[in-house]
Amino acid sequence: MTQPPSIPPEYPEPTGGPAHPDAAQVPPARPPVPGPRQPHIPPQEPPYPQPPQYPTAAAQPPPYPTAAAQPPPYPTGPQPPQYPGTGPAPHYPSTPQPQPPYPHAAAAPPPPYPQTSAVPPPGSPLHPHHIDTARGRVHVSSRQRHTDATAFGSLLLHLPNFLCSLVVVALVSLVLGDFGLLLILAWLASGALVFHRPTESALARHLLRLRYPTPQERATLEPVWREVTARAGVEGRAYELWVEDSDSLNAVAAAGHIVGVTSFALNRLPNGELAAVMAHELGHHVGGHAWSGLLGHWYALPGRIAWRLLRAVTGFLFHVSRAFSCIGVAFFGLCVGGIAFATISTLYGLPLLLLGMPYALAAVGRRSELRADRHAAALGFAPMLAAVLEKLHQQEQAQEQARLAAAGQGGGARMKETAASRLLSSHPDYHTRLHHLQEYLQPAR
Repeated sequence: MTQPPSIPPEYPEPTGGPAHPDAAQVPPARPPVPGPRQPHIPPQEPPYPQPPQYPTAAAQPPPYPTAAAQPPPYPTGPQPPQYPGTGPAPHYPSTPQPQPPYPHAAAAPPPPYPQTSAVPPPGSPLHPHHIDTARGRVHVSSRQRHTDATAFGSLLLHLPNFLCSLVVVALVSLVLGDFGLLLILAWLASGALVFHRPTESALARHLLRLRYPTPQERATLEPVWREVTARAGVEGRAYELWVEDSDSLNAVAAAGHIVGVTSFALNRLPNGELAAVMAHELGHHVGGHAWSGLLGHWYALPGRIAWRLLRAVTGFLFHVSRAFSCIGVAFFGLCVGGIAFATISTLYGLPLLLLGMPYALAAVGRRSELRADRHAAALGFAPMLAAVLEKLHQQEQAQEQARLAAAGQGGGARMKETAASRLLSSHPDYHTRLHHLQEYLQPAR
């Protein structure tokens, strides 16, 4: 490294001294004129130029990337899912970490949807099926009852049962000798007991398990019944109201003057729906379904009793014949077949009609139910009756599910109804009854 040259020393100005002998003689300068003395300023030497300062080391170049920048990755497609065992198990936090809230624009709340108002209780006047039972003058029709086609059909279909019962009563009368004719006449006249009020009361208590309503129940039943009979033009005091202690939705019309409802229908239905139920039962009375069915059942009773005794004796003899191996069973079969053939040939095949009577009577019963529905709908109770049918349908489904659960099927699929069970049913199914009400449910144009 080079050092800058040192600054030469300043030498003093030459003073006057002896002159050199060979030097030319210079005349002495004229003495200066005295004046104000100026301060002596020594002449300044020009600054010696300083050499440039060079860096002791070369400046470092800027760092350059050792490798070229990586291009952005391109999507290669969705990655296949990780299968268990191929990667480390994910770590799940023991407590969920709260996510930082992201700024969102304040969204307007959705408009409130209209909420369905709660249905008022059955006894409330605000219930849609509540009716006003305050009625003034009542018009009573001159025709209180009639016998429609289903009542005639029921009587005709019970005719074979009546003839079989007459044969049974005649066979029993032979034992009594001279009093046998009196037995036959008394049995024929006993049909009039269907319209006898004390007999009806005994029938309602002991056979149908009905009771008279309490004062509170009567205060609920009578205004509704008065409204129903006023619309039908029927004298309501000609009928007796009864109550059955039951948790199911049901009603009954029996004999000539009995109208019964269950305690469930009395306490759990609005008065409009209760009126629809009672109007349905009134339709059975007005059309003659109630007394014709009970009269046919009464005259068929001796024949049914004889049939049950015959089945019991036949079953006993069959078990006895099995003790004598196959020969005894064959002999028993020949005896029973001979007796049946003799009976059929003697009575001109009349007993064969008894095999089809249950199906025909069930068909007539279904038709009478549809006529009673039409009677209630014509009085203005069609919407209420449709609601009652819906509740009755739900009740039947719940009972069937409970029966399946009790049978160990776990409330599974519903058992398929056979064709024979449908033909033997005395009531139409829910969809058939609702279909026949459509003409009354449609709005008037």
